[in-house]
Amino acid sequence: MGKKRLYSRKFFLFNMVALGVIAGFSLALVSFSCSSGMEPAGSAYADDVDTRSMENLENMQYSFRQVAESVLPVVVEINVVEVRTQTVPEGRTPWDFFFPQPPGEGEEKQPEEREFRNRGLGSGVIVRKADTTYYVLTNNHVVGEADEISIRMNDGREFQAELVGMDQRKDLALISFEAEEKDIPVASLGNSDDLYVGDWVLAVGNPLGFESTVTAGIVSALERKGPSGNISDFIQTDAAINRGNSGGALVNIRGEVVGINTWITSPTGGSIGLGFAIPINNAKKAIDDLITKGRVEYGWLGVSIADGSEEFAEDMNVEPGNGAFVLHVFGDSPADKGGINPGDYIVSIDGEDINNANELTVVVGELPPSEPAEFVWIRDGKRMSEKITIAVRQEDKEIAAKSKNLWPGFTIHPITKDVRNEFGIPRNQKGVLVTSSEPKSPAGYAGVKAGDIVTEIDGSSINSARDFYSELNEAGKSVDVKILREEDEILLTIHRQ
Repeated sequence: MGKKRLYSRKFFLFNMVALGVIAGFSLALVSFSCSSGMEPAGSAYADDVDTRSMENLENMQYSFRQVAESVLPVVVEINVVEVRTQTVPEGRTPWDFFFPQPPGEGEEKQPEEREFRNRGLGSGVIVRKADTTYYVLTNNHVVGEADEISIRMNDGREFQAELVGMDQRKDLALISFEAEEKDIPVASLGNSDDLYVGDWVLAVGNPLGFESTVTAGIVSALERKGPSGNISDFIQTDAAINRGNSGGALVNIRGEVVGINTWITSPTGGSIGLGFAIPINNAKKAIDDLITKGRVEYGWLGVSIADGSEEFAEDMNVEPGNGAFVLHVFGDSPADKGGINPGDYIVSIDGEDINNANELTVVVGELPPSEPAEFVWIRDGKRMSEKITIAVRQEDKEIAAKSKNLWPGFTIHPITKDVRNEFGIPRNQKGVLVTSSEPKSPAGYAGVKAGDIVTEIDGSSINSARDFYSELNEAGKSVDVKILREEDEILLTIHRQ
């Protein structure tokens, strides 16, 4: 019976199936073990993706290479020398102690003077050509008070240069050199307003004397505030910038100069990815002015401004972060003639939104003094507008001399909960707190001091900043201000010039 089962048709079919499974498994095992030179069908898609990724990386590399090739010839190394003469202390010997020279004997020696040559290094960008004259844009702090200036191109050619002009407000300077050569290129200037956070940028310069260095990064932020006294709205980048990069180019992926590298923030003095550049749009007018006038001509509105706090904006019925707050107005200035008052928030110029005081300073500075511009401001929650023709900005010392026309000459702040706690002001005390007073202004001459509390203006009670500016601006040539100073009530009269 066993033999019948062995030779039965069902058993035969079962054996054939079993043999087929075993053979298939064995073949698959052999194929897998020898497949180092073969690729499974499923890997073809992965290979296609890797190939495309490699092509994209190579294209990016070629882009960086092309940018470097086009920009390196227009970025120069700037070497400066400041010559200083100093008196050298007279040397003494041990014999002078034991055998001092009697008074009146011997020839009187004149102090010896020696010449010291302080050297500096920076970068610059060739931005313009006129016949055989080439103009190089750099930072004001690179040139400083140099007595000698020379430039070195990336191909090794060197030229003596001279100062055309400088601008401390934007930390810019323009130098020039003469060359008969026709193969000296000029940079292509881009539009820095087209930059976005995340855009690729390259920094080109001569950090620490390593000439023609290129570093890559992205735009980390825009419209950054800079050091005190500088009015540029800086581009922030993580492209490596070090000492010697100052004045060099920040370029976009098309090789266009979009910024002039200027300063870094670092606890060590070296790059930590916090570099800043002046937007090239902030420098274009400066280039023209320095070539044609030898100085940068700025527009002047005639106001002192600040960024109002949230409490201040709320008190003045203005959206926080909207506009530049007017602290003072110079008498007989364009702002005064145009109807702008202390307490106004300037929110727009010629249709361009103004979000803070720095933006207002930059925009007004670029306005041509001969053409009227439409200013929009908010007063008591209402929008007002007027076309105003600004004036040419004078030097700082000349503006300071106008302090006697600065109205009102002191600044105030609402008495908030935090203010009460900090200055110990009683809960039931009304008024506004004086935060500063300009010494040579009408308020300064009247005796207003920081820490005073204004309680009345021309007999009207003051309970908020809005009350203060409303009453102040309705006053005539003089205004009576009642203040509380410590425990004393004082009545002061401020005369408007």
